[in-house]
Amino acid sequence: MTRSLRRDLYAVVAAALLVTAAVLVGRHIQDTSRTLFVDWPPLLASWGPHLGPGTPVAVLLAIATVAYGPALAARLPWRTLLPATWGAATAWIFSLALIDGWDRGIARRLTTRYEYLQVIDRFHDIPAALRDFTQHILLDSPDNWPAHIAGHPPAATLTFVLLDRVGLRGGGWAGMWCITVGATACVAVLVTIRALADETLARRAAPFLVLAPAAVWMGTSADAYFAAVAAWAVALLALAVTRRSLSWAGASGLLFGLTCYLSYGLTLVALIAAAVLVLGRHGIRERPALLVPLLAGLAVVPAAFTLAGFDWWEAYRLLVTRYHQGAGGIRPYGYWVWANLACTVLITGPATAAGLRRTGAVPIHRRAATPDRAAETRLALLIAAALLALLIADLSGMSKAETERIWLPFAVWLLPSCAMLPHPRAWLTGQVVLALLLNHLLLTGW
Repeated sequence: MTRSLRRDLYAVVAAALLVTAAVLVGRHIQDTSRTLFVDWPPLLASWGPHLGPGTPVAVLLAIATVAYGPALAARLPWRTLLPATWGAATAWIFSLALIDGWDRGIARRLTTRYEYLQVIDRFHDIPAALRDFTQHILLDSPDNWPAHIAGHPPAATLTFVLLDRVGLRGGGWAGMWCITVGATACVAVLVTIRALADETLARRAAPFLVLAPAAVWMGTSADAYFAAVAAWAVALLALAVTRRSLSWAGASGLLFGLTCYLSYGLTLVALIAAAVLVLGRHGIRERPALLVPLLAGLAVVPAAFTLAGFDWWEAYRLLVTRYHQGAGGIRPYGYWVWANLACTVLITGPATAAGLRRTGAVPIHRRAATPDRAAETRLALLIAAALLALLIADLSGMSKAETERIWLPFAVWLLPSCAMLPHPRAWLTGQVVLALLLNHLLLTGW
C-alpha cells in the first residue's frame, strides 16, 4: 500500500469517526433533552429497513456503472458523455426514490404540510401574493406560510405554481421536475471542470457525480432543482470567461439572479463564482465587456421581484426571526456546527473524504508546471471555494439540521475531488454501498 493511499484511508476513517460521533452524541441529546428535532441524528430520518420496487433497478444500475462507468466516461465523445451522464444520474436518483415506492418516494414528498404545493391556491393572483409575501413569514402572522415557503424567496414557490398553471399538477409532476432538472447539476459541473481545468479531470469525475450518495436526497427535494440552477449559473460563467462570450455571460447573470430568489443561502454561490472569475481572469482582461451583460443579467430577476413588491432584504430579516421562533431557535448550535459536517460526509461519501484530502495536498505537493498538475490546481481552487461556502453556511447558525438536503447545491462541487483518486471502481463501490444502505435502512424526509 502506497503512502498516498494510506493517507486516503486515514481521511475515510476520520470521516467515519465524525459520523459515528454525530450519531452517538446526537442520540444521547435527543433521548435526554429532545432538542434536535430529528429522529435519527444527524439526519432528518427514522429507522425503517425496507425494500421497494426501485431496489433491483438501483442495485443493477450501481453494478453496471461501477463496472463500466469509468471506462465509458474516458472513451465516449464529449457530446455523448454529457447526455449519458444526465441520463444515468436521473436513473440513479429515480431508482433510489422508488425504493420508498412511487407514492411515498416521489408523489407525496412535495405535498406535506411543510411544502410548496400546500400554498398553490394562495397564488391565484401572483402580483398580490408577492406584495403580501413578507406579511405571512412570521409564525404569529395571519395565515403564516408553511416552513419551506417562509424559508425561501418566492421564486421557489412560483416554480411549482407555474408548473400547476401549465397543467403539470400534483406531487408526481413536481417530484419528476425536481429529479429531471436536479440531475442536470452533474452535467453543469462537468462543463465547468472542462472549461476551467481540463477534460480528463471532468471525465474522471463523471461516474462519481452520477453515483453520489446525495442522490438519496435529490429525489425528490426542491433543493435538487436549486442545485441545478446554481450549478448552471456557474457553468455558464465558466463558458463566458473561457470563450469570451457575451451571451453566456448574460445567461449566467440571469441564473445567478434567479438562484438568489430560490434560496437565501445560495447567495454563498458567489464564492464559487468568484473562483471562476479568478480562474478565468485572462478572458476578462482580454474582454472586460463581459462584465456588462453579466451584471445586467444579474439585475433582471431582482428587479422583477422588487417591482412586483417583494423586498428580499426585509423578507430575509423576517426569516431570521421566524427561524428562531421555531426549531432553529431550540436546536443546539454546539452540536449542529460539527454534526452538519457529518451530514456532508453522508451525502458526499467516503470517496469524497479521500478526494478532499488529495485536493488539500495539491497546492503543496504539485507545483510542477505540467499541464496535468496545473489542471488539478485549478480544480482544487474551485473545490476550495465550494468548501468555504459550505463552512460559512455552517458557522452562520442558519443551517442547523437538514443540511443533507439544504447543502446539496454545495455538495455537488465537492464530488469532483474524487477525480484525483486512483482505482475509481473501488471508490465507486464504497459510494454506492453507502447510498443503498442509507436508502434501505432509513426513511428519509423533510
